[in-house]
Amino acid sequence: MNDMKIISGSSNLPLAKKITDYLGVNLTDVDISRFSDGEIYVHVKENVRGSDVFVVQSCYPDVNESFMELLVLCDALKRSSAKQIIAVIPYYAYARQDRKDRPRVPITAKLVADLLTKAGASRVLSVDLHTGQIQGFFDIPVDHLYAAPVLIDHVVRSGIKNCVVVSPDAGGMERARYFAKKINAKVAMIDKRRQKANVSEVMHVIGEIKGKIALIVDDIVDTAGTICKAADALKKEGATNVVVCCTHSILSGNAKEKIAQSPISRFIVTDTIKLPKEKLFEKLEVLSVSSLIGEAMRRIYNNESVSSLFL
Repeated sequence: MNDMKIISGSSNLPLAKKITDYLGVNLTDVDISRFSDGEIYVHVKENVRGSDVFVVQSCYPDVNESFMELLVLCDALKRSSAKQIIAVIPYYAYARQDRKDRPRVPITAKLVADLLTKAGASRVLSVDLHTGQIQGFFDIPVDHLYAAPVLIDHVVRSGIKNCVVVSPDAGGMERARYFAKKINAKVAMIDKRRQKANVSEVMHVIGEIKGKIALIVDDIVDTAGTICKAADALKKEGATNVVVCCTHSILSGNAKEKIAQSPISRFIVTDTIKLPKEKLFEKLEVLSVSSLIGEAMRRIYNNESVSSLFL
């Protein structure tokens, strides 16, 4: 793996370091700074000519800053004659804007794909895209990883039994079914009506919950409104306990306080997003996806199967 280079943006340096530890390589030295007016400056301080370069950058906490930094990194590598530029994006920006659901709105997830390709990315590696069809927005290869194996392993080792896997909406049923199959559990769903972005109203529970542990599985928790209302509905239906597993924990606004005051007993997330200290709380359990991403990167570099990770 002498020609493999890994560069980290500034959004999630701890995850990048864990990935390099897994692979047994060092991070490539890069200088990322800001001019006085906020412009991003990048200087790759090692030779990358003819190398496969993996750029690790989650588009959070500042979505636009982080994404622009990723574009500038890709452009710098393209102009430095890197052989391949693989954008490793654990949390993909604007993934929820993946379709026109009303007149005169953008499909920003497609715009992000176009910008990445134009900047020089030759491949994209991401974790739990909000919708799988986002892969079709790219004209370059996309490797879509799932955090489910990491979450499932933790659930099994934690001894959580007699549970029902719950999808917080109809769109997440495929994810819930996969999770339930792996732990030999039944599936339920929350029926809700969303009035506008980041505001939801839980209507009722579809499925048998009474006397069971409700295990809610989701990809993104932002304001935590949906999850907390879902937990309330599940408790009313007779769930003995409510546990949440999610991949991307944005936890914006007062999400931390909502979860702390809700019936949720455990909130299990991954480190695709780096959470600042002020967003940590007692119910939170953070699992690392570094070995999952690292193994996928190794297989990409060696031209091996990535999909076999999830069979």
